[in-house]
Amino acid sequence: MTIKTFNNNNMRQNIYLYYNEKSGDGVIIDAGFSPKDISAIGAAISEKNITVKAILLTHGHYDHIIALDEIKSLTGAMVYCHESEKLLLEEPSLNLSVKIGKAITVTPDRLLKDGESIQIGDTALTVLHTPGHTQGGACYYDEKNGSLFAGDVLFMGSVGRSDLPQGDAAVLLDSIKSKLLTLPECVKVYPGHGMATTIGREKTSNPFL
Repeated sequence: MTIKTFNNNNMRQNIYLYYNEKSGDGVIIDAGFSPKDISAIGAAISEKNITVKAILLTHGHYDHIIALDEIKSLTGAMVYCHESEKLLLEEPSLNLSVKIGKAITVTPDRLLKDGESIQIGDTALTVLHTPGHTQGGACYYDEKNGSLFAGDVLFMGSVGRSDLPQGDAAVLLDSIKSKLLTLPECVKVYPGHGMATTIGREKTSNPFL
């Protein structure tokens, strides 16, 4: 599996293109925005002849969905999210898009359950429901290749905010400890913002944990 990261946007929000070079199947994880990001994603998909099977949302805050229409138009892919995130996606006051003068509403094409798998060629991403930053936040775990797409739940040396609508600090820490820190220490963590890390590093050095 190959990962390409796009974050040339003012929120420094990571958009991930995760694809199987053999089959040409892939997914896009989250949908931040800048014209440069969209152009670069389009170029990568065209160059590698990738078929984007799904757009996977880790959660519904505006910086992760603001380019959803553009990415859907570019790829023709359906939008997936955890079933508990539907309300936040549909309500601009909850997804915070009203704060930037927009009223973004998203109707997901498919609602996911905890433990469900999404197939990419011969690889599967498992949905890990990790509430606390938002009610329906989810991480996507590739056990075979040791990759975790963590959204805004876990960062290098930090954890997600819990002071936004639907946030809960106790629930967030429980999600991290019960769903993420139980994974192998070698698992590489790809967060919604910032640099990649590992489960082992965060277990031993993250001051919030």
